[in-house]
Amino acid sequence: MQYNKEITALLRLIDDPDDEVFDTVAGKLLDYGKDIIPNLEQLWETTADQEVQERIELLIHRVHFQDLQHDFLEWNKAEHPELFRGAILVARYQFPDLNVAALLTQFDQVRRNIWLELNNYLTPLEQVNVFNSILYNYYKLHGHELTDRDPKYFFINQVMESKQGNAYTIGVLFLSLCELLDIPIFAVNVPRQFIFAYIDTLYSFFSTGNEGIQQIQFFIDPINGMIYNRQDVNNYLKKINAHENESYFAPILTRGIIYKMLEELSLCYQYRKEYDKAHEIQQLMKLVENE
Repeated sequence: MQYNKEITALLRLIDDPDDEVFDTVAGKLLDYGKDIIPNLEQLWETTADQEVQERIELLIHRVHFQDLQHDFLEWNKAEHPELFRGAILVARYQFPDLNVAALLTQFDQVRRNIWLELNNYLTPLEQVNVFNSILYNYYKLHGHELTDRDPKYFFINQVMESKQGNAYTIGVLFLSLCELLDIPIFAVNVPRQFIFAYIDTLYSFFSTGNEGIQQIQFFIDPINGMIYNRQDVNNYLKKINAHENESYFAPILTRGIIYKMLEELSLCYQYRKEYDKAHEIQQLMKLVENE
């Protein structure tokens, strides 16, 4: 964006000591959207005053956050929002200039490596073993517990680069690959956990309808690919004094996964006493339907 008289005047007022004046200036600059960022960056480079630089940094962040809110709204409006795209939006909170095209290229390479190892004759367990072999052995993905409370594990680009993540980021990668490769693995609503279930649809030979019976074959921990059976999960529920409820085994849809991911990230910032960031993440949660 080229300088015009209004922009020039507004930029000159950023250092005004009156907070009310600054708030007015900030509001007008935000109206320009992302196009104002190069002007702000240029002003930052030519400003020696640290307090003014901090104001400029705040403005740039607010512009990026405003743009992110808009993109979350658009993503949420989609009939079938893409899970991996939702995780990219979460990562853009910390990395507003994220190279999305490069990230999608990396993701497609992982998909291709798994696809080459799959065939129609594999059992459900063998299919999962292919995923585990590629993700945890070949790519060396390493999962951290949510109790680590480190925000970096919530950003999908960090997972792709460092191979370090948590149940949500590694889980989103796992589930997104399953969706593309037609593997019936879904996140389920087990309390205090983010785990998957391999859900087969069984059809009766004598049934005239098209509806089958869904049956869970086993469960998967996205942190390390470990397989659990129904009794393992029931034992866990007893351990946390949760009465068995069929709703715990219902699939969580895409919006619900991203909502839970944001919720955990907000808790992470609260734990670290970064309350402004926690509040902003809560604002993003309000833009996502919790299915």
